[in-house]
Amino acid sequence: MRQREEIIPVQLTVESLVNPLGIGIAQPQLSWKLSTEARGVMQTAYRIVVASNDGDLALGTNLIWDSGKVVSDRSVHVKYEGPACVSRGRYVWKVMMWDQQEQPSAWSEAASWEMGLLSEGDWRAKWIEPEQTPVTPEETINLFVMFSGKYNNDPEVTDRLHPCQLVRTSFQASAPVARARIYATAHGVYQLELNGQRVGDREFAPEYTNYNQYLMVQTYDVTALVQTGENALGAVLADGWYAGRISLTGSSCQYGDRLGLLMQLELEYEDGTRNIIGSDGTFRSSTGPWVYSDIFIGEKYDARLEQQGFSTAGFDDSAWLPVHEANHSLSNLVAEYGEPVRAVKELPAQSVVVTPKGETLIDFGQVIAGRVRMQVTGVAGTEVTLEHSETLDSEGNYLFNINGRHKHQKDIYVLRGGEREVFEPKFTFHGFRYVKVTGYPGDVKADNFHAVVLSSDLEQNGDFSCSDERINRLQANIVWSQRGNMLSIPTDCPQRERLGYTGDFQVFAKTASLNMGMNAFISRWLTNLRLEQREDGQVPNTVPWNRSEREHDESLNVSSAGWGDAAVIVPWTMYQAYGDKRILEDSYASMTGWVEYVIRTAASHIPDELKNCEDAERLERQQYLWNTGFHFGDWLTPSLSMSLDGERVDMMKSAFQTSELVSTCFYAHSTELLAAAAELLGHDADAERYKALSEKVREAFAAEYLREDGRLKAHLQGIYVLALQHRMIPDERRAQTLGHLVDLIEANGYRLDTGFMSIPFLMDVLSENGRADVAYKLLYQTNCPSWLYEIEQGATTIWEAWNTILPSGRVLPVSQNHYAFGCVGSWLYTHIAGIESLQPGYKQFRIHPHPDCGLTQAEAVHESVYGTIRSQWQREGELFTLSVTVPANTTAQIHLPGAIMHEVSESGAPLADAAYLSAEQAGEGVAVQAGSGTYSFHYRLQS
Repeated sequence: MRQREEIIPVQLTVESLVNPLGIGIAQPQLSWKLSTEARGVMQTAYRIVVASNDGDLALGTNLIWDSGKVVSDRSVHVKYEGPACVSRGRYVWKVMMWDQQEQPSAWSEAASWEMGLLSEGDWRAKWIEPEQTPVTPEETINLFVMFSGKYNNDPEVTDRLHPCQLVRTSFQASAPVARARIYATAHGVYQLELNGQRVGDREFAPEYTNYNQYLMVQTYDVTALVQTGENALGAVLADGWYAGRISLTGSSCQYGDRLGLLMQLELEYEDGTRNIIGSDGTFRSSTGPWVYSDIFIGEKYDARLEQQGFSTAGFDDSAWLPVHEANHSLSNLVAEYGEPVRAVKELPAQSVVVTPKGETLIDFGQVIAGRVRMQVTGVAGTEVTLEHSETLDSEGNYLFNINGRHKHQKDIYVLRGGEREVFEPKFTFHGFRYVKVTGYPGDVKADNFHAVVLSSDLEQNGDFSCSDERINRLQANIVWSQRGNMLSIPTDCPQRERLGYTGDFQVFAKTASLNMGMNAFISRWLTNLRLEQREDGQVPNTVPWNRSEREHDESLNVSSAGWGDAAVIVPWTMYQAYGDKRILEDSYASMTGWVEYVIRTAASHIPDELKNCEDAERLERQQYLWNTGFHFGDWLTPSLSMSLDGERVDMMKSAFQTSELVSTCFYAHSTELLAAAAELLGHDADAERYKALSEKVREAFAAEYLREDGRLKAHLQGIYVLALQHRMIPDERRAQTLGHLVDLIEANGYRLDTGFMSIPFLMDVLSENGRADVAYKLLYQTNCPSWLYEIEQGATTIWEAWNTILPSGRVLPVSQNHYAFGCVGSWLYTHIAGIESLQPGYKQFRIHPHPDCGLTQAEAVHESVYGTIRSQWQREGELFTLSVTVPANTTAQIHLPGAIMHEVSESGAPLADAAYLSAEQAGEGVAVQAGSGTYSFHYRLQS
């Protein structure tokens, strides 16, 4: 074993973030990992010390909390239990641990966190609003009008848009500054400048939340930007999600119709004195080069109107207008939480294409969410137009593939003239691969165009690869769709709707957590979900639930089974992924609120055709069947919602034919999960009640919908998948039901026929019930509908519909960037590579690869909260090698399929001689128990 002092706590995080600035949780959670290559390392105790402000941890000065030696193997989500953190407080901390032999580690390096403003009393600033024309409210329309094409590419809409607002002030720094912070938020979206320099690198602050109840305040460290003497501070405000055209129906003014800024600059001088510069009536405002900037429609920028140096000292603002102080409440302000939106990648243009119609296009080779940076030289007043799309038509011409009102995705740049100019939109983003360029002076060259990828800055903590490049492309497509749709909230698509559909994310949540670190990001979204939840327990189908979604179509429910169930499923999935019990504590009231709503609705409504039923037993069980009201059901079931000629599209058909059974499956599932959460949190009476109820729902389902031959009322793949996954079928009859599922798949030519709610479980149900052979045929299927059909059609993200590009080559006007069907990604990790969590946060996990899957090599890596988990296997004929990495402070159950114990070697030695292992023959393989370390197993597969 390596020297004990080499076991060191590393990668310290606070609220899942590295050295966060401006958080708002008074008792934050601290986590660390253990750096060691030694085998079998387990933490048995830890000690944390925290100092305030500029305390020296090494010398023990300003210590405010010393946990002492705490006997615990817990190294993630450890609650800080010192004095409650205060506004602006700066805290430095470090940790040490003891291993299983009671040997202490070295101290970690110091990490830190800083608090934001925690109370209304911390604010000296006032809300200010520039002189402006209020944003125009758009006509409320319903879904049918929206999809009719009436409003597509409305050429007159820009006449109703308004310019971005510039705001500025000057201030004096009377002495050298030791520390300077800006606390800011806005009605709209904003960017700050100080002395001519951009402040920070975040995009679209304060981001997309329920502004009226949960408006985030950003904290910026601007110490390096403040100079002694005269300074100037500037801001640019745009409509954003607050007032701009957003959502499915392109409505405006979701939260208000006037842009505003709240900003407080706090200076701490080297002599300890302080000064606060807050937004107030002394600030001045103007417009500038942004003729308009709408988050959906696009941006028009006239460089001739630039107000050069407006955020620098000495700028002449005498022609600017005074701002107005506004009396907005501060009660909805919260310190920022989670990763901000940033420019996370840049892609160079792959080629310049001239289409058969003579259009000039830039091809970036990848569908993304983001914007274009363009370099251009030309005569003043020249207009260059950039139009964005995800696809070309079957002839290779530009095709705008997004239906609906205000979905223009068009940016316009007006040249100032002279030297080379650079244009990059600031307050809009688009979903695209191709950009049509019109009006560009001179030759359009690829070197002058870059795509800037925008996303919440989530760490990619996992990946999967294998010997089949098509499946590698599938994994890449899943990650690209996730990246493109994790932009402030988990959206459904980055072009048409950009809404936080609850159902879309709950089906993808497990895959999302395997690919990226989602804990803080989704915790924030769940906070908004709880705020949007109605008093009766209903959860809106989209979160945030904006005005247009509330008004656009009263014929649709606020909630739907499988969508509203996100209130239960997402917290549980995140808890399993990250081991953070607080997410369940925070969500418990919301979880129970949703389930109680379902219980009441199911019990108080029965189908019309049963109201005169004389079968007392059947009537009695109706209270346990959620079989009334509108639900999306197994949304977009292929056989019900699509045709390969593209002529038949009936999205509602799958809803009407599947909702009754889907709803009751989720009734049982969410109630069971809630019972598990209740037991974990110590709500024993709730746990017993909900567990018993979930069983009654299952019994009622089987009695109502399951026939003697194992066939279900809705004879569809997805219904069988859900019934098997959620244990709606009695054990003695599961084989019958599984047989019907397999028969349907075979009859469909081994093509899937599962919709949104069932597809997450399709491959698992087959694999876990002894029919992995069928799952493999679905995986390698190349006919539509299938995952590899999309790959062979050139997809670079996951499509909304399986037939987005028809076998004929015709391209349908639907999104090419929806992540939901990418939920197969979790099966690639858990089945092909075999990484499966057994305890929350992967404290204990299983490695069980499946070399019978038709591949010769596969590897998955997941950076868990404890450290790196790796499963890598290779097969050459019957020779099999499995390499496994187990992080410190965890244990793994490693299954060696097709192995005989005495024939297995580990790192060149007989398995029985390996350190920190126990092994035994188990069925058709060998089961190994392993602690931390890297292991390499070699053996010959037995048939």
